[in-house]
Amino acid sequence: MLMAMGSTGHDSARADGAGASLERTFVRSLDGLGLARCRVLVAVSGGRDSCVLLELLRRSAQARGLELVVAHVHHGLRGEEADRDAVLVEDLARAAGLPFHLLRVDPEATRRTGPSRTRPSLEESARDLRRAALRRLADETGSSVVATAHHAGDQAETVLLRILRGTGPDGLAGITPRSEDGRFVRPLLTVSPERVEAFASANRLVWREDASNDDPRFRRNRVRHVLLPGLATQFNPRILRALVDLAEAARGDRCWIDGLVAAEAGRRLRVRDGVVELELDGWAELAEPLARRVVRRALVEAGLGRDVSRGAILRVLAVLRRGRVVGRDKKWELPGGFLLRRVGDHFELAASRPTS
Repeated sequence: MLMAMGSTGHDSARADGAGASLERTFVRSLDGLGLARCRVLVAVSGGRDSCVLLELLRRSAQARGLELVVAHVHHGLRGEEADRDAVLVEDLARAAGLPFHLLRVDPEATRRTGPSRTRPSLEESARDLRRAALRRLADETGSSVVATAHHAGDQAETVLLRILRGTGPDGLAGITPRSEDGRFVRPLLTVSPERVEAFASANRLVWREDASNDDPRFRRNRVRHVLLPGLATQFNPRILRALVDLAEAARGDRCWIDGLVAAEAGRRLRVRDGVVELELDGWAELAEPLARRVVRRALVEAGLGRDVSRGAILRVLAVLRRGRVVGRDKKWELPGGFLLRRVGDHFELAASRPTS
């Protein structure tokens, strides 16, 4: 469904106010992200939020030396409606004089292979394929970053979903303004959905409504349309702000803790050709929360990636804390075909293969 707003003289004055206010917030966000004098790949779905992102970046581009490239990911899930989304985004890009790229992915394909217990949900498959496609296109176009339209509403939903699934302190940090690899940036992350909506309406932007955003089969939609409004009515009318503040506080704590982890890992870990060597002594004296995080870093360095679970961390730490009591050449199997073993005067963590 195509959405556009009409205008009167009063609307024009309101548009100036809404535009100036959000533009100031947006420019501060760009400053915080260090976005200037670079090429930015703008992910535009055709929905309201991404169309607002594109318009704000367009307005900021010349002053900040930004070169914009527009990308639209077609997931092949909504037939002609999805085709119309792509046409709208291409029209917006052409009207702004910006290059346009259409990316096609097939989320259903990844759900047709492998055991059912390891298959991603449709949401997860679409997200992972979309991010991979955008990252490849960023490389191909020489774009420093990919800008996405996540806002404060998305942040609140993410934090609440993680709480419901079960998460630790790191999970409470929610979505970060910049991804860990530095490729994805979210300049609207602190902006409420109401401000985004007001800007889009007051400035007569054209966008398309995605009916799947109201589909109750998707967990995020149930959180957005049922759980969050219920919490706002029954418990806290500022629940969205409370969850966003929680994420910001958790992210600040995580930055401080990461510094401690990096220092401790520098003393206890050595990475050589994909093999992580760990100190033999001193693990029993290390505080539990810090020890777990150092072990997690070791597992990630070894290549476990998404297989890093709480169980794997605790198992490795239990062995490390035994230190020299562990016999030489003892081995422990870990998820993903990895092994922990004692080799001489250190422990070794690596994919299952003979030690050289």
